[in-house]
Amino acid sequence: MPVADHDPLGDEHFGERLTDALRDTGSTFRTDQALLAARGELHGRRLRTRRWAAVAGGVAGVALVGVAGAVLLPGGTGDRQREAAAATSPAARAASATPAGSVTADALVGTLKKLLPRGSFSSQEGRGTDTPAAGRTVSPYARVVYDDGRGEASVAVSVNRLLPGGEEARQTAQCPDGAFIAFDDCSAAKLADGSALVVLKGYEYPNRRGGTKLWSAELVTPRGEHVSVREWNAAAGKDSPVTREQPPLDSAGLKALATAREWRAFAAAVPVDPRASAAPPARGGSVSAALAGLVPGGLKVVAKGTPDPGFGYVVVDDGRGRSLVQVNDQPDMRDVEGQLFGAGAETLPDGTKVVTRQGPGEKGIDGIVMWTVDTIRPDGRRVVVSAFNSGGQNAPATRKEPALTMKQLERIATDPKWLSLG
Repeated sequence: MPVADHDPLGDEHFGERLTDALRDTGSTFRTDQALLAARGELHGRRLRTRRWAAVAGGVAGVALVGVAGAVLLPGGTGDRQREAAAATSPAARAASATPAGSVTADALVGTLKKLLPRGSFSSQEGRGTDTPAAGRTVSPYARVVYDDGRGEASVAVSVNRLLPGGEEARQTAQCPDGAFIAFDDCSAAKLADGSALVVLKGYEYPNRRGGTKLWSAELVTPRGEHVSVREWNAAAGKDSPVTREQPPLDSAGLKALATAREWRAFAAAVPVDPRASAAPPARGGSVSAALAGLVPGGLKVVAKGTPDPGFGYVVVDDGRGRSLVQVNDQPDMRDVEGQLFGAGAETLPDGTKVVTRQGPGEKGIDGIVMWTVDTIRPDGRRVVVSAFNSGGQNAPATRKEPALTMKQLERIATDPKWLSLG
């Protein structure tokens, strides 16, 4: 990765982009994840599957990061036409036309140090809007190693602008789903000025290893200004020893830092990414509800996802332990069919191509396995169904194998019900 593209907020921002990418292209997909959500997720990009995969250290990466080689990120061949279409939308044109000023790294770092409670600083870094980034929109950020007398902690803030009313803005204003993201507490609130604020107390790693905590605050204003605060109980996010029991800022401190007026001024100077997408077009029904209706007999649905276009999940139990089952539904993926369904794909009598995979889960938790059936119909509709031997991607295994067989997963993926979702 070029130095100019390095993001000291860490892999969590990669996951965020991945998650969002998969959701934005999901209309193309969710890992998230986001991106291999950017958020298989995010941005799972949210992974997408959700952008929150990034926040909690691991969206929506939930949905397809586990499908090795199957995640296509923005900028790849299959996404160029979609990006061009998004960039020419009236909302994107209006947003990107907003005059943008200059935000320097020094100004961001200085503001972060000024807004933190009294303490000492041992290192700092940042990036402004004037930093080259291969022609793409970048998120300015500042990061410091801060000590309030109770041990060193990494604290970072990034600012950018989202398309007001768009999908990314909506996702950012929600708490993550506990089926995918391990966290201790999350609150989502609407502020007096109409801004959305989410405060999350989670972990750097999905299996909570090492005791590294990652707490965050996400602020999205009605005008699309986005402020993202991250803090750790260590001097760095990943692979750094824990230096204190908790990150330095409690929920009130995170809120105070994220809502400081200085950040909004910086965010207002950042152009909206021209690829930003509005909410995806309405679909014919809930993916989670459709999946629940296809669960084989003998399996009890004990939980399911909320209505969401392109992605859904259920947790089933056959009396021998819970099993997470998730599905990604993409209307037209013919432009990348050759990349995803090669010579090893099976072709069914109706022309549907099928690829199957069995392997370990991608969440860093021992014993988790993931079984996947990936399909594409002649009209390009792609349905990917995955099952785990656990009730959540961040939870320990509850059984040796998923509750559904590969044949059952294939029957779900090839069911004509998906055609009715639009």
